[in-house]
Amino acid sequence: MRYVDGVTTKKKISVIGLGTWQFGSQEWGYGAAYAASEAPAIVRRARELGVTFFDTAEVYAFGRGERILGGALRETGADGTAIVATKLFPVLPVAPVVEQRAVASANRLGIRQIDLYQVHQPNPLVSDSSTMRGMAALQRVGLVDAIGVSNYSLQRWQAAEEALGAPVLSNQVRFSLLRPQAERDLLPYAVKNDRLIIAYSPLAQGLLSGRYTREHPPPSRVRAMNPLFLPENLDAARPVLNVLRDVAAAHDASPAQVALAWVIRHPNVVAIPGASSLAQLESNVAAADIALTEEEAHALTTAADAFEPARGARSAVTALLRGGLRRS
Repeated sequence: MRYVDGVTTKKKISVIGLGTWQFGSQEWGYGAAYAASEAPAIVRRARELGVTFFDTAEVYAFGRGERILGGALRETGADGTAIVATKLFPVLPVAPVVEQRAVASANRLGIRQIDLYQVHQPNPLVSDSSTMRGMAALQRVGLVDAIGVSNYSLQRWQAAEEALGAPVLSNQVRFSLLRPQAERDLLPYAVKNDRLIIAYSPLAQGLLSGRYTREHPPPSRVRAMNPLFLPENLDAARPVLNVLRDVAAAHDASPAQVALAWVIRHPNVVAIPGASSLAQLESNVAAADIALTEEEAHALTTAADAFEPARGARSAVTALLRGGLRRS
């Protein structure tokens, strides 16, 4: 495992983390058996492989995701290296609510301190001044170590830092070959200011694995609702997938591994793909060992820049994001 350079934290951040939206969530279709056995096994194996960064949220399965992750981490033993990141769902993110929700998340996780507490998405009606007052109070009492945000523009990220009067360590955003926008402003800001980009959906919900086509669409409800999986967009993604396959062949790797390698090639970035099985987890982690050449990275970026989702799908993607369906 490699670890993120350029970000000053108490614990080392693995360049590949584990996103846990699927833990306990009915919409992914994994069921109770997955939550009871497969999810804890995935967490245990992740720790064995050097993964330190684990991301969850209070909204995942209405708190059950936090309970599953917390219980699984306790089973692995408390060696002090795991980073637990969770998120506040900002329905009314005023200071007292922020403080109450953090206490509830810590209790569900079974931990005394949340390593990274994030605002899940910006609230269009509530400014960050009240939210960050609550975050600052949590830091003062030691319940929260670092503060983060998610799905924030650069301007709002900077405004949140000003409101907090201290660094907002991270911004969790969609970042993949098919969603490379973070390269434009968020990533340069992170590199310049010792901040972290947390890349969710680094495989575009599996589209970059190459498993899905017009003839073989994804079965899960979450993917079925994502306009990226419309037949015309599956067709449009073929050139990107072709380059991924070519690069993968040169590294004896899979397209998904190369897509992850492209994301974590950037400084100050941790990718948090999910994992439905031990095999998928191990494949994701192995991506940390892939060193892309400049030529390969350029070819991937060029193919990605040419990807243009169908116009109707673009507006649907925007609506989906605004509606709050948010994770990898």
